Amino acid sequence: MSARHEPVLLDAVRTALRPRPGGRYVDATVGLGGHAAALLAASAPDGQLLGLDVDPQALAVARERLAPFGPRVHLRHGSYTHLADYVRALGWHGQVDGIVVDLGVSSLQLDSPERGFSFRHDAPLDMRFDPTREGPTAADLVNTLPEDELADLLWRYGEERRARAVARAIVRNRPITTTGQLAQVVASATRSGKPGMHPATRTFQALRIAVNRELENLERLLPQALEVLAPGGRLAVIAFHSLEDRIVKHFLRRESRDCLCPPEQLVCTCGHRAQVRLVRPFPWRPEADEVSRNPRARSARLRVAEKLPSGEHA
Repeated sequence: MSARHEPVLLDAVRTALRPRPGGRYVDATVGLGGHAAALLAASAPDGQLLGLDVDPQALAVARERLAPFGPRVHLRHGSYTHLADYVRALGWHGQVDGIVVDLGVSSLQLDSPERGFSFRHDAPLDMRFDPTREGPTAADLVNTLPEDELADLLWRYGEERRARAVARAIVRNRPITTTGQLAQVVASATRSGKPGMHPATRTFQALRIAVNRELENLERLLPQALEVLAPGGRLAVIAFHSLEDRIVKHFLRRESRDCLCPPEQLVCTCGHRAQVRLVRPFPWRPEADEVSRNPRARSARLRVAEKLPSGEHA
């Protein structure tokens, strides 16, 4: 798996984070280790990296892939919602030179039928990034949520235009226990979506986001990332859909401004001071050749910000 895994926007991440010898880096979603390996190679001979992932299966692949870097690698099975704690435990707080966050579902998860992320295989409807943790699976949500709550979830997280029709069909066909069953039920309720997109795509996205609390967790991560960075350190976040990207964009824009008072207010009373500068005002996007090699990169957007030295303003 690691041999054929191509990390998304690898060159852009490497350019943005400027890895150097002796640097300290964090891959908050280490996955199969592609971005981590590139950062470690570019920061040789003594750069170090902390890699986090909630998926034990992915972490095992990353551990094997990154083994040649020896003690320069620190891998932890855990969530980036506790990023500051993991960084503090290494004594790196306020000294991290670069952080990369690659959001969304990994190739390993999509290509493992038993994980229940994909409708290409009929498998148990799970979708947990960390199958060892307790908590609701996609099957739990599908079979227990009231119809109105299920419709709201599909609209909010999947931007499914026919959310109410899909929710109605799901409730009518309960219990639903496999990905194949769910995909068939959704397809019977809606044929909406972009050309070439399976009718169940948005429903599966919405359930995955809800099961793993992806948007809430992202909002918890971002302030911690700025907290642990050294002055001049950079945060690079890759998002794959508009909900994630909107959160990242708004957060970085807010933290790049010295004042958050309404424009009509003549005197600042908020006291807010910029923590970062935007490395560029618009995101990196994959080139056509990368998309042709890796179609899953098509929707990727990379946003990068640099932490300002203490006392410096935007």
